[in-house]
Amino acid sequence: MSELAGHLDDYLRLRRALGFKLKREGVVLPQFLEFLHAAGAGTITTELAIAWAKLPTGVHPITWAHRLGWVRGFASYLKAIDPATEIPPRGVFPRPHQRPTPYLYSEDDIARLLSAARSLRPALRAATMEALLGLLAVTGMRIGEALALQHDDVDLDAGVLTVTWPKTGHPRLVPLHPSTTEALRRYGRRRDRLNPRTGTSAFFVSSVGNPLTHSTVYWTFNELTTALGLRTGTTRARVHDLRHSFAVRCLLGWYRDGVDVAAHMATLSTYLGHSDPAFTYWYLSASPELMELAAGRLDTPVGGDRR
Repeated sequence: MSELAGHLDDYLRLRRALGFKLKREGVVLPQFLEFLHAAGAGTITTELAIAWAKLPTGVHPITWAHRLGWVRGFASYLKAIDPATEIPPRGVFPRPHQRPTPYLYSEDDIARLLSAARSLRPALRAATMEALLGLLAVTGMRIGEALALQHDDVDLDAGVLTVTWPKTGHPRLVPLHPSTTEALRRYGRRRDRLNPRTGTSAFFVSSVGNPLTHSTVYWTFNELTTALGLRTGTTRARVHDLRHSFAVRCLLGWYRDGVDVAAHMATLSTYLGHSDPAFTYWYLSASPELMELAAGRLDTPVGGDRR
């Protein structure tokens, strides 16, 4: 086994241990290593990665983008082992659609949103929406992950959620801040008091005690954000943007505290349940302040003196 093949095995084993299936990556990345070997290359270069990604003919460029993205994930891992590794850039191949620009909620926006949720009627609806939106804001969970939570998935004694995302098929653990654990505990007590005969095992329930649905959340969320002025003719604040805002706040905090962001990016990627670290790096472009801080890092050498 070549050295690169050994690193690839370690990479796939690590990612699968974190809950990612990597069915396609497990097949095509060994093919990429064979391509490198045939080219006489001992490490990943951007030129060879792009050339390999474009090997299939007669396909949509999105296929090339996926292939290059899989290489990018492995290259990001390999870079820490072999500094000569080149990480292929994003945006080499056109995609059929652009990501919508996220609305980045301020702390004041979130406080107003939760306050508005508390004013909803009936009381169980208010309690559920406040707890749900608060959880999304402080963990960056996907709405689908939160709605899928069952009682057994919420360990309030340990302060840990067991989260399952259909794209991976495997659970991941999401540790909670003590204040979040206490907020969920209060919600659970109020939920059971307001609707003691519920027959569902879902953690978040509707005003009549049934499992909470996406459509109910979206309708209520749109109602709240419109009333608060966060949803207008030109601004579309979404539930999913709570996830974006969490990631951006985390990255901003790291930059301001002088943390080595690149070294901690894999941790954030795992916490968010991303299948590719490149998805986490995308958040760097979501905030002008983040872009400015990241650019400042590029201008500052290891010793800290500007050139």
